[in-house]
Amino acid sequence: MAITDKIYVKNHRQLASQLETNIPKGAFKGATLDVLFQGEGLEKLDDATQERVLDFAGDFLDCDCENNPYCGCPERKFMRYLLELRAQGLGPDAIVDVMTDDYLVYAYPGDVLSFLDDGVRTLEAAEGLARVDGESEKSDEIRREKQNLAR
Repeated sequence: MAITDKIYVKNHRQLASQLETNIPKGAFKGATLDVLFQGEGLEKLDDATQERVLDFAGDFLDCDCENNPYCGCPERKFMRYLLELRAQGLGPDAIVDVMTDDYLVYAYPGDVLSFLDDGVRTLEAAEGLARVDGESEKSDEIRREKQNLAR
């Protein structure tokens, strides 16, 4: 299961009540993306919530794909965002705090830790393949990225 399947809307019931519609708790579920992408009813949200919802839509739903927002770009952008937070030295608890402050979404710290651990394991495999292929520069680059992610 992808990390984006484990990202949830904070104050889900309050948000659904303000929008006067039902939306799933999952931030990357189809109906949630529809509401955010189409922007219908967002004017019903209080100013602080509206700003964060619009930030989420602008940062993750903005792409030129024909199938937007169902093209996979929002999920990839969000995973990149999580990796950037990790690169800043944040641990799983702090990453959850920042994503909640930035976008009113949250995850369980254990799920974020699992995502980061999976990333380290993937980089270990890529490092090994680069080494076997004689790509020592690429292997060194991957090792540095792995160390940054694992710290």
